[in-house]
Amino acid sequence: MSRKPASAISVHPMPPVHPLVLSHRLISHWGMWVFFVVILIGAPTALHFGWTDITSVNKLGRYLAIALVALGLDLVWGYAGILSLCQMLFFTFGGYCIGMHICMHGPLTQGVPQALAVVSSNVNGPVLPWFWKPFDSATFSLFAVLVIPGLVAFLFGWLAFRSRVRGVYFSIITQALTYIAVNIFYLNELKLCGTNGLTNLESLLGFNIRAPTVKVGLFMTTVVVLAGAYAAARWLISTRTGRVLIAVRDSEMRLRFAGYQPVAYKTFIFTVGALLGAIGGALYVPQNGIITPAKMLPIESILIVVMVALGGRGTLSGSIIGSLVVSYLYSWLTSKAPAVWPFFLGGLFIAVTIGFPRGLVGAWRSLGAWLHRTTTPPKSTTPGLPVKSEAPS
Repeated sequence: MSRKPASAISVHPMPPVHPLVLSHRLISHWGMWVFFVVILIGAPTALHFGWTDITSVNKLGRYLAIALVALGLDLVWGYAGILSLCQMLFFTFGGYCIGMHICMHGPLTQGVPQALAVVSSNVNGPVLPWFWKPFDSATFSLFAVLVIPGLVAFLFGWLAFRSRVRGVYFSIITQALTYIAVNIFYLNELKLCGTNGLTNLESLLGFNIRAPTVKVGLFMTTVVVLAGAYAAARWLISTRTGRVLIAVRDSEMRLRFAGYQPVAYKTFIFTVGALLGAIGGALYVPQNGIITPAKMLPIESILIVVMVALGGRGTLSGSIIGSLVVSYLYSWLTSKAPAVWPFFLGGLFIAVTIGFPRGLVGAWRSLGAWLHRTTTPPKSTTPGLPVKSEAPS
């Protein structure tokens, strides 16, 4: 039997990629990194030339700090399937740790931070509680930002997951945890400034946090930290641990039968989400100038859930996009029509759940799939595979 010469075998070239499809792919792959670079360079440049003001830059910095909380929740909920309603609890813990340090170096009344002195009921004058003293150290305060929320999340998560608490029951107990914590923080007897929270914040590491240059520095620090957290989250999801977390979300029972211990993985990712929330709180407080227990109210954590759902659960970039959109809508509506905001928030969540179940990023990906289908010409043979020539042997 004669063999066909090599020239008789032809390979159909791959069709050229349509510019719209190529643009969509480039934006999908590099969009977030371009966003980080643009705001890192663009915001200070715009401020320098007078195209914006320091208030707008400071506001964006606060929104990016909250985006860290949303990114942590996306890891916990989007990839591990654990709906946590206590992310703002860890945010507030981190904020209080850095806020107490700032208070120790701010206005003092008889050696006591002014924020604490104004709520003191001691007839002999304010007294500095013993647990405030270590926060005079910046090293200890930064260490506490990670250790205190991380330890609380680890212990709570381990006990809950080991007891097989999951689904809506886990969501309920996390919400109960925030409700208990906020009522404890409201007590003046706790010596954490009660309902007033930490106020009169002025100096951080020797810099006046009210100075425009320091606000720009805090903004840039927040951008860098968020970009680093986003890169670390993407790396984590690409590892074996990330694949196990997705398996926990999709079929925890099957994973258990395969010999894995979901408790360890769930506790790990819950703690990671808490740490991201705490770091967000630590970056938020110097830029906001105040932190109160109201930040850990259940509604605040529910708002983070709406951010992740709007951006796209399980997409990482969607959590950042959703948090920025909701934060700006919240700021604009509460200043223009405060009574409308609760109804708008509820309507937004319902609309996303029904109309865009995969969020804004999911809609963007669907657009990419549609562009690919409509711009790719139909082929009778599979592109790229060897096709026999009709030339005679």
